Amino acid sequence: MQDLAAAPEQEVLRHWQGLGYYSRARNMHHTAQQVVGEFGGHFPTTYASLRELKGVGPYTAAAIASFAFDEAVAVLDGNVFRVLARVFGLHSDIAAPSSRKEFQAVADTHLPPAHAAEFNQAIMEFGALQCTPAKPDCLFCPLQTQCWAFQHGQVALLPIKSKAKAARTRYFHYFVLRHSEQLYLKERPSGDIWQGLYDFALAETDAADMPAAEVLRHVEAMGGVLDTRRVAEDRPAPTLKHVLSHQKLEARFHAVELAAALPATALQDTGLRAYSAAEIEELPKPVLISNYLAKVS
Repeated sequence: MQDLAAAPEQEVLRHWQGLGYYSRARNMHHTAQQVVGEFGGHFPTTYASLRELKGVGPYTAAAIASFAFDEAVAVLDGNVFRVLARVFGLHSDIAAPSSRKEFQAVADTHLPPAHAAEFNQAIMEFGALQCTPAKPDCLFCPLQTQCWAFQHGQVALLPIKSKAKAARTRYFHYFVLRHSEQLYLKERPSGDIWQGLYDFALAETDAADMPAAEVLRHVEAMGGVLDTRRVAEDRPAPTLKHVLSHQKLEARFHAVELAAALPATALQDTGLRAYSAAEIEELPKPVLISNYLAKVS
């Protein structure tokens, strides 16, 4: 725990690289620092204190508190939501945050304080094995006579869950600036995907294609001067696709040879910095960037 808390964030992200959900790595790192700095190096043992840890939500806190420390707190996961909705005839949308309080109240009411861990494990397993999302085994269900959904012929209708929004497609145009065997990369800021990871200079557009003249305009706007002696033959820029949980990325990589290093003012304005191949290897990078580098190496 102490080693993780003391590690630089970039080192943590580099080891996490390729696993996705980078916010989890940052939360884990922050939590280690919290445990060391705020809890004296001792992991919290109550639901309330666990909820103070960054990235630890109600379900995770309840699971740890009940399974590890015997605290009487009910867990709510997808299986539990489904069982409660069917058995008690709850018609609230389980995808809506406002529904959690209703379901939590029902779960807490039926939780035996002396056997919280066993109850939580049992109801989760019941949902996973018996009261399944599709084709639940109602014929041999021990709760058949008590199940509101079964008695009212609504097993297939419960739980109610609104559909998630369709993933949107984003078009990335990367400018792979090279000079003197070095490539220019930058650290991605907060407020978007891949915070703290490194990628190339980027322009996001509404189209998958970008004319060569537009590429040149972007490069010149960054202070770059094209090396006309090393202009690559006219061929389509490599395209890679990457699917995230909530969006689809289509990235084109425009390789550009520079006649001179980017000026200091350009580096300051863009956040770019020249890196050798060895240095790039040590940087935390999105899988999309690693795949491109592997493809062209």
